Amino acid sequence: MTTIITFKIKRFNELSLDELYNLLKLRSEVFVVEQNCVYLDIDGKDDKAIHVLGFYNDEIVAYTRLFDKGYYFDEASIGRVVVSPKYRDKKWGYQLMEVSINAVQTYFNDTKITISAQQYLAKFYQSLGFEQTSEMYLEDDIPHIQMKKN
Repeated sequence: MTTIITFKIKRFNELSLDELYNLLKLRSEVFVVEQNCVYLDIDGKDDKAIHVLGFYNDEIVAYTRLFDKGYYFDEASIGRVVVSPKYRDKKWGYQLMEVSINAVQTYFNDTKITISAQQYLAKFYQSLGFEQTSEMYLEDDIPHIQMKKN
């Protein structure tokens, strides 16, 4: 039996209060609690992003935020890539990234994407066409690398 995840793509002002609360909860659950990283996830940039939300049984279980070129990097970017820990066995990260890559093309009319990837996920992003373009650096005390997709 295949488990279906559905995606919605929204600008900040299109998010419902429930969606905003639940996407921030998911981000905090993973990036702050699971990764034991004290940092300000609510960074004042969400209102400039396109938000990709993955739903399963009306629950947000996957998420990314997208920025146009010039905001973080010279190219468009995908960040805050997250899948709920209880659903990681479903391999929804691939679908999440494919939807996000397509959304960059749709919303920003661009195919060049730069990401700041957690180093341990390099092979995952390489399987999606990203190539490492930097040495390892620490971001919030977590090893990261810059990766690009053309």
